[in-house]
Amino acid sequence: MPLFAENADVSVRPAVRGDEHAIARVQLGAWRVSHAEVLGQGTLDLLDTSAIEAQWASAVTAPPGAGYRVLVACDGPTVVGVVSVAPVPAGEDRPFDAPGGAILALEVEPAHQRVGHGSRLLAAAVDTLREDGADQVHTWVLDGDDARAQFLASAGLGPDDVVRELVSGRMPDGSTRTVTEHRWSASI
Repeated sequence: MPLFAENADVSVRPAVRGDEHAIARVQLGAWRVSHAEVLGQGTLDLLDTSAIEAQWASAVTAPPGAGYRVLVACDGPTVVGVVSVAPVPAGEDRPFDAPGGAILALEVEPAHQRVGHGSRLLAAAVDTLREDGADQVHTWVLDGDDARAQFLASAGLGPDDVVRELVSGRMPDGSTRTVTEHRWSASI
């Protein structure tokens, strides 16, 4: 019997040209399930799938610099998750600190959640950041995304008291809709 004749059922790999369609599908599907109440279904309905695919294609094929990476989780040959990471240089006020990294996106298709894809993506992202010399990681959690908060907490990340507000659209009465995100971080 040949060694390693079987293929893994699940895996994480670097994203390649052509994955942008699946990545956009995963991201939009996950957002529609986890963020519809906070962002509003109207806001989600306005998202331009073609523009999102083009942004992912650019991120995969022409990242803005060293350390920017997109990885995908696969169930067999099917892309079911995505993680995107970016470097965070040491601050100008502390130039001798080790750099950090940011998880820009971490999404798993709803039908494939809670079976390990998110954990594999997070582990691969942390491994990638460590290879680039990072000693810390952070990401943002939208208020109301309790499942993401629980997942990150179980992996060792926690809120670090940094908060930002983002405009996410208009309310039916014309007022601005804002959402709040909390930064979660950990040493790696």
